[in-house]
Amino acid sequence: MGLILEQRARGRSKVETGSRGLAAVLIILLMGIGSIAMWLVVPIGLVYLASQLQDSSQPSLGPYLVVIFGLPIGMVIIGKLLGSLDRYYHRLTGTERDVRVQLPWMKSMRGERESTRPFRMLNVVMVISVSLAVICFGIWFFFFAGSSIPR
Repeated sequence: MGLILEQRARGRSKVETGSRGLAAVLIILLMGIGSIAMWLVVPIGLVYLASQLQDSSQPSLGPYLVVIFGLPIGMVIIGKLLGSLDRYYHRLTGTERDVRVQLPWMKSMRGERESTRPFRMLNVVMVISVSLAVICFGIWFFFFAGSSIPR
C-alpha cells in the first residue's frame, strides 16, 4: 500500500513539474513580448498618438510633451511589469537566488572578485531582444532603407 501511494506522489510531481515547466516557458514568452512592447509598441504608439493630436502643419507643444513624458513613463510601467514577471518566474522555478552567474563582459581583467548578482531570466530575455532589434535594424538599414552602400 505504501508503494502505491509513493508511486502516485511521484506521478503527481511529474505532472506538477511538467505544468511548472510549461508555465515557466509561457512566462519567458510573456517577458519577450513585454520587451518588444517596451522597445517598439510604446515609442511607435506615442508617436502615433502625438500625430493624432496635431490638426495642422504648425507644430505645437502638446504632441511633443506627450512623447517626451510618455516614453519614460510607459517604459517604467512595462519595466516594472517585466520585473514582476521575472520574480514570479524565479519563484515558480525555485531559482530565486540560488544560481550566480558572472557574465564575461562584466568581469574585471583580474577577475578575482566573485559575483554578487544572481542570475535573472529577464537579463537573458532583454539581451536577446536588444540583439535581435540591432540585427533587424541593420538588415533594414543596409537592404531596405535605400542606403548608398554598393552591392
